Amino acid sequence: MQVHFEDIAMDYGDKEVLHDLNFVIPEHSLVSILGPSGCGKSTTLMLISGLTFPTKGKIFFNDKEVTKQDAVKRKVGMVFQNYALYPHLSVLENIMFPLKMAKMPKKKRKERALELAKLVQIEDHIHKKPKQLSGGQQQRVAIARALAKEPDILLMDEPLSNLDARLRIEMREEIRRIQQETNVTTIFVTHDQEEALSISDHVMVLNEGHIQQISEPQKLYEHPSNLFVAEFLGNPAINTFDVEDSRINVSAWNIPETLQQQVKKIGIRPENIEQTLDPAKAFYTGEITHVERIGKDTSIKLNQDGLVVVTNNIAGEFHTGETLQLTVDAKDILYFDGVGQALLMEEVAQ
Repeated sequence: MQVHFEDIAMDYGDKEVLHDLNFVIPEHSLVSILGPSGCGKSTTLMLISGLTFPTKGKIFFNDKEVTKQDAVKRKVGMVFQNYALYPHLSVLENIMFPLKMAKMPKKKRKERALELAKLVQIEDHIHKKPKQLSGGQQQRVAIARALAKEPDILLMDEPLSNLDARLRIEMREEIRRIQQETNVTTIFVTHDQEEALSISDHVMVLNEGHIQQISEPQKLYEHPSNLFVAEFLGNPAINTFDVEDSRINVSAWNIPETLQQQVKKIGIRPENIEQTLDPAKAFYTGEITHVERIGKDTSIKLNQDGLVVVTNNIAGEFHTGETLQLTVDAKDILYFDGVGQALLMEEVAQ
């Protein structure tokens, strides 16, 4: 099932939370909606589900308009942050419940529930009550229940936020596996960039009710369409510099004269920064203020008269108080204009 938003806006009182959204979610894909708290992610999900209706605009499932269609008629499954399992029912009974409401014969609904329990790998716990399960196991039950009525679209609203870090990684891999096995169009809401980038076919980034960018995860990271996307993605965060900052050696970047008026900010990912011993190649020279080692990764923070730079790809032993000269390959530089819009590399190279 393809989902299409056409000029969708959503108001709550006098506050407009979504502004003229236009996008298409391809059928059989897993698309994440990513953004900070309050950006409109869950509202978008509610509009797709039919639990709320837009102030203006149209929503289509394939070629059929469903803008005002009731949620029950949309064939949409939902998985929430709090799982919402029935505590007095067993795992099997929880999975069967939507089928019971649909008046499916008992034998058939039990067969279907057992199939789904196997799909989500919870078949060894079907006679347990939810309180006897771990958070990850409860989440599997919630996914199985959402899939019970064979929805055309599966909606997931921050489904992993209550789990610990290791379990989150395991469950996001499971969600991807389940989506690929069922082939159901899945829309996954999260504020966690790692979740979105790791499991999605495409990622939609929202901020303040506006779409910032929709693209494949790697393209989103390597070629952000604006400064917000560049700064929102990446850990450690991207380093940004004003080209007029006197603490930066702008000549090291070789920005073409024809574009010097257009380029106002530079973005460089920490992993793309290298050490140089040649002052002419250095765009920045700073004193090490902090060295953080986590496993194989070493992150170095430098300071030059209040301008802080972070790098995490320099080999060697470094200590606070030392001075480093930093350089970057031209292909790894991101360029932005005065309003924060990205300038494509090919434009800069001309």
